[in-house]
Amino acid sequence: MEYRGRLAPSPTGFLHPGHLSTFLVAHRRCRSQSGTLLYRMEDLDRRRCRPQYDRACVEDLARFLDWDDGPDGLRQTDRMKRGIYHDAWRRLRDRDVIYPCQFSRKEIESVRAAESRSLSTANSPESSLGSEFVAAGAIREAGASGEDFREPIFPVSLRVPCRESRSFAMPTCSFRFRVPDGEVIEFEDGCAGRSRFVAGEDFGDFAVWSADGYPSYELAVVVDDADMAITEVVRGQDLLLSTARQILLYRALGHSMPQFFHVPLLRTESGQRLSKRNGSTTLRALLQSGWSIDALKLAVANPDHPDPGLVHELSVQGN
Repeated sequence: MEYRGRLAPSPTGFLHPGHLSTFLVAHRRCRSQSGTLLYRMEDLDRRRCRPQYDRACVEDLARFLDWDDGPDGLRQTDRMKRGIYHDAWRRLRDRDVIYPCQFSRKEIESVRAAESRSLSTANSPESSLGSEFVAAGAIREAGASGEDFREPIFPVSLRVPCRESRSFAMPTCSFRFRVPDGEVIEFEDGCAGRSRFVAGEDFGDFAVWSADGYPSYELAVVVDDADMAITEVVRGQDLLLSTARQILLYRALGHSMPQFFHVPLLRTESGQRLSKRNGSTTLRALLQSGWSIDALKLAVANPDHPDPGLVHELSVQGN
């Protein structure tokens, strides 16, 4: 089987060294197997994606590596117009695995907060009912990945029967995937090793369609990787939990799953991971400050052991 990999940035800002580190691993793994590397632009976030960032992502990445196809023709917004994601939504609807969720974010947070308080009370020394509230809105660590984030569980009290989706010809509101509570999702990752998550405990019912008319990251990525016959997904270890969700979608849609390779994240000296939201130093800024293309490639080539000089510079500039 031919190796098929992909680069999949989102044009919500300029690329930083963390992106480059992951993309270089993806490029290296693909080229070592004489495979095909696609450039897919994940541009469905209407609030944050910008045309100038789309152009910048292509220009910046082209300085460091090559690819075989895309991003023209492989932008998610273009695929959206062709009805590809709607087709997937209909398959999920017809298989009774999703349900409409017409609650506002504020309503969901209010119920979650109330159920979290119930959980705290139930877990007090005066109560022995704690286990009854496990999947009902508590915030639990996604510990299998070792990542520093927590997953807010969607309140089960807000679930509705999946058959209610049958009354919708089109997704005119938010829809969630009904997870099989208690089912263990395990997969062998090529870099991170064996990962294990429990549906309903480490993650709850998750969005597959937003109220503003777009597929979620989880659904779009699964549909795209399946349609593009991707054989290995290379991305950061912060997405290990997302992989557990996506495995459920692969199964529900009847798609074969790719292999996964989740690489360590590039971090500052304080342990903070690089991100656009944190205003991390961009590749453009580093090149303008005197770093050469070859020096930057070498500095981030090994995500486990990035160049100390670069890490220090990112730490100083991030403060």
